[in-house]
Amino acid sequence: MNITHPFLDDDGDKLREECGIFGVIGAKDAAAMCALGLHALQHRGQEAVGIVSYDGKEFYARRGIGHVAQVFSDNTILSELPGSMASGHVRYSTTGGQGLRNVQPLHADLASGGFTIAHNGNISNAMALKHVLVSKGAIFHSTSDTEVIIHLIATSRFPRLLDKFVDALRMVEGAYSLICMTPKRMVACRDPLGIRPLVMGKFGDAVIFASETVALDVVGADFIREVEPGELVEVTPDGTIISHRPFGKVSPRPCIFEHVYFSRPDSVTGGRSVYEVRKQIGVELAREAPVEADIVIPVPDSGVPAAIGYAAESGIPFELGIIRSHYVGRTFIQPEDGARHADVKRKHNANRALVAGKRIVLIDDSIVRGTTSMKIVQMMRDAGAKEVHFRVASPPTENSCFYGVDTPERNKLLAARMDIQGMAEFIHADSLAFVSIDGLYRAVGEASRDDARPQYCDACFTGDYPTRLTDMEERESPAEPMLPVDKVA
Repeated sequence: MNITHPFLDDDGDKLREECGIFGVIGAKDAAAMCALGLHALQHRGQEAVGIVSYDGKEFYARRGIGHVAQVFSDNTILSELPGSMASGHVRYSTTGGQGLRNVQPLHADLASGGFTIAHNGNISNAMALKHVLVSKGAIFHSTSDTEVIIHLIATSRFPRLLDKFVDALRMVEGAYSLICMTPKRMVACRDPLGIRPLVMGKFGDAVIFASETVALDVVGADFIREVEPGELVEVTPDGTIISHRPFGKVSPRPCIFEHVYFSRPDSVTGGRSVYEVRKQIGVELAREAPVEADIVIPVPDSGVPAAIGYAAESGIPFELGIIRSHYVGRTFIQPEDGARHADVKRKHNANRALVAGKRIVLIDDSIVRGTTSMKIVQMMRDAGAKEVHFRVASPPTENSCFYGVDTPERNKLLAARMDIQGMAEFIHADSLAFVSIDGLYRAVGEASRDDARPQYCDACFTGDYPTRLTDMEERESPAEPMLPVDKVA
């Protein structure tokens, strides 16, 4: 769940973040650097955090439920994680997947020695693989799909660990960015399509991997490059970097929603500033869906860059018509609907003096179930808005994601159940419009979407999934009962 999004409720109305991973090798106090990097990635997962370090002899682990600052609250805790190599993970899980046994990085003692893995993404054939592994006697200690990779490595017949790792990855489908540690090296890789992000940086002689460039900025590291789709990068303790490309060349399909919502606006992904892309989405939206209005208002915080772009292109003044309090806890901790609604009101309030009597354009990043959008529109009407026109900085979300983003089932997505007019009536807006898929592609620097070979994974908008979805296919027509696997991002 994103700490920067305004309405953090528990009704599944916003796309939950995936997870964030960070790894460093060759740094003094590696765990402390890891904690700082994870803090910069907190928006990608807020339920739990874990760090594993290695001091040349032993692996040390600390995991906890909560934010980075809560679990690693002082230097005494970090001093229990010695060594010059460490990796960490901030996590959001689906329902039923909470608990310390699922908090990453996961650790296992293999025949070749200790092995840890931190995973951002989703293995779309994890249930099928787990079914086979369990039938052969494997014992799972978590409900995480990530543990499937460990068992595949452990049972591979290749002699070298690196070859076992590649052998395991050849059997998995879906999306993954991985940071792994062994007693001899750190290994980082992305899936062949590069759906999930991963970047590499340097801090002196230390090599760092992270989900986003902002984590490199925060620890003071220099950005080197992105880990390429399908690339596997080995780093030894002396700083030697070895690149492997075991999967051949495949046209990449990175997740386009990183630009829309997931990445922090001060990150750079795919060589482009996330902030500038979001502003450009607003420009495209203003060109495609103009409306006569008095002011443009963002839904804070994720709607701000697109609203700036919309206002600049349309000539309609940008104003902060919704004021956010930064001192209210997460709304979903309230047990009753009434209390939860009151908490939303405490967290966000309409700027009544500005809104009253005005025709307003509300800009948000997405609409999922529509209940949050309905509350925002009603807030504006209660504040005296004359007209409320809702504009969305992404195409309609009509399909579920199976690559590490927790979305509701398709029949619960508003855009899958209604046309644009029906959605507008549902949220009680005077008008509603979304940026087109080609407009979104123009904003990220493409002339348009190449329907024959799309440049991004945009399945949540188009239904064009770039990989096979084995587990979903078997759930729809199972030959035999499948064991549940928590799809941890």
